[in-house]
Amino acid sequence: MKVKRKIIHIDEELCNGCGQCVPACEEGALAIIDGKARVVADKFCDGLGDCIGECPTGALKIIEREADEFDEQAAMKHVQALKNSGCAQANIPRTQQGSNLSHWPVQIRLIPAHADFLEKSDLLVAGDCVPVALPDFHSRFVPGKVVMVGCPKFDPQNEYVEKFAGIFRQNNIQSVTVLEMEVPCCSGLHKIVLQALKLAHKNSPVKRIIVRRNGQIEEEPLSIF
Repeated sequence: MKVKRKIIHIDEELCNGCGQCVPACEEGALAIIDGKARVVADKFCDGLGDCIGECPTGALKIIEREADEFDEQAAMKHVQALKNSGCAQANIPRTQQGSNLSHWPVQIRLIPAHADFLEKSDLLVAGDCVPVALPDFHSRFVPGKVVMVGCPKFDPQNEYVEKFAGIFRQNNIQSVTVLEMEVPCCSGLHKIVLQALKLAHKNSPVKRIIVRRNGQIEEEPLSIF
C-alpha cells in the first residue's frame, strides 16, 4: 500500500558511487547499482536518514513522496538474506566498483603545477605503498580529491618540495590530506608538504593519516610553523 511519507532521495548527478552510504542503512535499503547508489525497494527504507551523514557529496536527502509503507519485518529478512549470501552490509559496496580517479597523471613528479584540475582542489598526497595496505582506498579517500602519489625514499625530496611549492603558489588549494605508511621511509611526506606550504607562503589546512600495515589508520591535524 502506498502512502505519502518521508523517504530517502538520491541525486544521481551528485552521487559518485563511493558506497559509503550502503553500510549506514541497517535495513539494507541501499545498494550500488550501475555505479550509483539506489534504493533497492521503498519498503526497506524507514526514512530516518542515517545514511545521509556518510555521503561525501551531499547526494542524499529526505523528501516526502508517495511510496510503499516501511515494512520492518521485510527489511530484516532482506538484511539476513544479504548476510547469508555473503553480502553483509559491512562490505562496501555490494556491486564491485571501479576507480574513483578523476585525473591523470598521479605521480608527484609528473603533475604540472599549472594543471587545470589543481585549482580549488583538495589534494590527497599518498605514499606509493598506501593503496596496497588500504583495500578501501578508492571508495574511502579518493572521491572528490586530486590524488598525488610518490615515494620520498626513492625520489629526491628537494624535488618534491619544489613541486609542491609551485603547486601551492599557482593554485588555490583548499586542503591537503597526507596518507603515510607507518614505516620511516614514508614519514617524510607530511614534512615535505608543510615545508612547501611555508615556502609558498600559503596556509592550506593539512591532515596527516598514518596507515598501519594491518590497514588500521590514525589521523592528526597539522599546522604550519
